[in-house]
Amino acid sequence: MFLNQSFTFKKNIDWNFTLYGKLWTYNLNYFDYLHQEETSKDDGLRLIYDFIEQSDKVIDGLEAFPISLRGINWIKFLVKYKIDDTKINDSLYAQYQILMDNIEYHLLGNHLLENGFSLLFSAYYFQDERFYDKAKKILIYELEEQILDDGAHFELSPMYHQIMLFRVLDCINLIKNNNWKNHELLQLFMNKAEIMLGWLNAITYKNGCIPLLNDSSNKIAPTTNELNHYASQLKVKIKNIKLQESGYRMVSNNRYECIIDVGNIGPDYIPGHAHADTFNFELYIDKTPFIVDIGVSTYETNNRRLFERSTVSHNTVEIAGCSQSEVWGGFRVAERAFITQLDERDNRVRAMHNGYEKRLNALHEREFIFENNSINIIDKIISEHEQKAVARIHFHPDVDESMIKQYIQFKNSEYSINIYQYAPEFNVLIDAKVLEIPFTTKLEMRVVL
Repeated sequence: MFLNQSFTFKKNIDWNFTLYGKLWTYNLNYFDYLHQEETSKDDGLRLIYDFIEQSDKVIDGLEAFPISLRGINWIKFLVKYKIDDTKINDSLYAQYQILMDNIEYHLLGNHLLENGFSLLFSAYYFQDERFYDKAKKILIYELEEQILDDGAHFELSPMYHQIMLFRVLDCINLIKNNNWKNHELLQLFMNKAEIMLGWLNAITYKNGCIPLLNDSSNKIAPTTNELNHYASQLKVKIKNIKLQESGYRMVSNNRYECIIDVGNIGPDYIPGHAHADTFNFELYIDKTPFIVDIGVSTYETNNRRLFERSTVSHNTVEIAGCSQSEVWGGFRVAERAFITQLDERDNRVRAMHNGYEKRLNALHEREFIFENNSINIIDKIISEHEQKAVARIHFHPDVDESMIKQYIQFKNSEYSINIYQYAPEFNVLIDAKVLEIPFTTKLEMRVVL
């Protein structure tokens, strides 16, 4: 089962199976399942041989990204069981030749890093200088580019951050346990791992969950606790950091944890995993989710994907039915919101973005005021014309209407509590409640604990 969808192949596996979409096909071709406890050595070999026998017919599985992930998984499996198989090695080497000719410079971001990580594994496995030189060039440049000073992966998805951190730790493990090369890359990986661990622990809730910001979903990446344990085994320290460049802020006390987004949506040249969610926030009360991001259920280019990336699906303000940033396609953003003011002092965070300025001649300012037993949220629409704005708050499925009325206070007489579909995992939709409050110029809302 991948992405909560299963299919049984009666005979040979159809490596081009597309019924559930491309991401499912990719997962079929990643071979992550080689590392499941129930996958024996013989089972793994049968799967690898089946792929090799059909490799001349494989389409999506021979793209650079699945080659990268599959290559690491095959190498880990072969090393674990001390398998030295000429046919497998020849196929694996040929796949890396394809990867070398198709490095994902056109996609960049986590795709390019995965290419680099995988080439480093292949370099050590085959003791290949050409693979090593390419991996070294990619990883030195891209880790400096993609890991922000506060430790965040620059695509600003906690899920992808976990995945990239796992790869960095894997590379530390690879280098420490092999003598083929000197350790010239080890310090780079150690430094990045320390601050990446710091950022991840800073935004992880006390119950171990991550906020589902941007393209994030549960049960895809290793958990924060698992990554902390892996790092400990490798003697990698967690560096205490202050959330800054990523635009996320976490405010917590003994009653609540609140993460807010007061940053830009991500790198200008690669916003594919970004959402139109400026000033979005999540709130946990007593280690339990209360206000949530609606999550991600699909990467298919369809109406649901567009909806999940749009402002209407986030805990922020929508004006005139438009998204702050113009998300389109599956992974595209046109005009986008930028933070124009940010003021942080004591228990207050106030910021303004310009996402509506060109289209509607309007600016949105939001201020968070954090007290021991309450959070005040003040929204202002700054415009020469009266604007029709809606503030939305999406609640976890376990939150009922009585709890909403107990915890949320505001003066507007007009509001509605409607049903939306919460997506904690891919292809999982659960009915939950969303509070919608229309206003024109100013809205003051208070969460009372």
